[in-house]
Amino acid sequence: MTVARPVLVASFNPGKARELVALLAQSGRRATTLAEAGISTPYEETGRTYEANGLGKARHYARIAGLVTIADDSGLEVEALGGAPGPLSARYGGPGLHDGDRNRALLAAMAGVPQAERGARYVAVAVVARPDGEARAFRGECVGRLLEAPRGAGGFGYDPLFFYPPYGATFAEVSDERKHAVSHRGAAFARLVEWLGGEEGERFTSGW
Repeated sequence: MTVARPVLVASFNPGKARELVALLAQSGRRATTLAEAGISTPYEETGRTYEANGLGKARHYARIAGLVTIADDSGLEVEALGGAPGPLSARYGGPGLHDGDRNRALLAAMAGVPQAERGARYVAVAVVARPDGEARAFRGECVGRLLEAPRGAGGFGYDPLFFYPPYGATFAEVSDERKHAVSHRGAAFARLVEWLGGEEGERFTSGW
């Protein structure tokens, strides 16, 4: 059974919001975005983990909108950088930077690191929360490596640098469908959507 009211997708990143709306549509869930809901105030992510940021964001916007809300926090963990930028991925390099700026900052930090030591993984935690604060979290990961220069015009974030060996391509070089099939976010939200479609998920969303 699909809930009558839409699920709120809590992301101001247009690329991420587009991905999440598409993933929810596959399960028959009608979604609305923050912009469509008239919400323009960003949530300040101060947590030190993906789980803390995702839970805080989902609960914050669920209370404001009065809707069951889905949010996520995700990041890129680079082995040679001790797991950085991690939960700080969206703010890596300083405030006010765009994706291209952050990619250049990451490449500068990785200058001279050989291919054998450029292992990296994407991590995502997807959260669904109700206006009363009840929430569930689901985690997904995808392992690859960083290239020495960006490739591809698709995706967003660090996708032009993230090379996925089974595809022989970066996430910016493949279609959204192929990316979703294996990505960290795709895995986390697949688990969330599967849970929402079960009895516990239906009980969780009913009445809101």
